[in-house]
Amino acid sequence: MSVFQKHIKLSPRKRGFNLVTEEIILHLPELKLIDAGILNLFLQHTSASLSISENADPTVRIDLETHFNKSVPEDELYYRHVDEGTDDMTSHIKNVIIGSSLSIPIINKKLALGTWQGIYLCEHRNSAHSRNIVATIIGENK
Repeated sequence: MSVFQKHIKLSPRKRGFNLVTEEIILHLPELKLIDAGILNLFLQHTSASLSISENADPTVRIDLETHFNKSVPEDELYYRHVDEGTDDMTSHIKNVIIGSSLSIPIINKKLALGTWQGIYLCEHRNSAHSRNIVATIIGENK
């Protein structure tokens, strides 16, 4: 059994649902050592999220951003936590809905994502930020 853990700093992304699958894989050459295991990704932020969804059609990402902006609108008068701007509380709400971590199986040295699945960094802030992820791989070689 092997355990690898590292911090990944993702480059800044614009607000929206951003595919980061390849960037994550590039940071994890240790995947090539694992025949069977699991990758856990934990985002160390409360104003962004991690998700898995459609990786081919970019209109999916646009539709997701549109849906969440309508579901959790900015400038609501009942928000008290707005110290960092109108996107402050809405970013935290979206984080709670979508989540901060993912677990993905590793099979034969590769992430076992489906054909049309990709890892998303869901950036909820209006300005781009770099984001930190703790990646933990647990697995074995057969």
